[in-house]
Amino acid sequence: MAGAADTAPVAGGYRLEDQVGFFLRRAGQRHAAIFADRITDQLTPTQWAALVKLVEFDSLSQNLLGRETAMDAATIKGVVDRLLKRGFVATAPDPGDGRRMRVSITREGRAAVARGVAAATSITADTLKPLDAAERRQLLELLRRIA
Repeated sequence: MAGAADTAPVAGGYRLEDQVGFFLRRAGQRHAAIFADRITDQLTPTQWAALVKLVEFDSLSQNLLGRETAMDAATIKGVVDRLLKRGFVATAPDPGDGRRMRVSITREGRAAVARGVAAATSITADTLKPLDAAERRQLLELLRRIA
């Protein structure tokens, strides 16, 4: 099997190894592996994100929770359903609009976040470990600009 250095670019000089998406996917895979190895309560990254936002806001409509965590409607519904089954969140119709579902964090959900904060912090640190402090700040700023 030929290695990346042995391959020629395709028409137009395109090389996969020179594309931003390739490196974002590889960095994402590395981060996901570190996350899965370290996070408490067997939470997924999307479940963790939802719980952290609910600690911040206490209660949000399911739709707004999805927007706050950059998840589409189908994804956030699945995340909320799984967190509901674990007792980390509760749902109720929005008193101001019965068509909306509000999601609230439970005491168990707050405890899961409290248990996971140190691990989440170390996950970020280890994901960015190959970079020095200035490079870490720069990377995060650049990602914010393209996100």
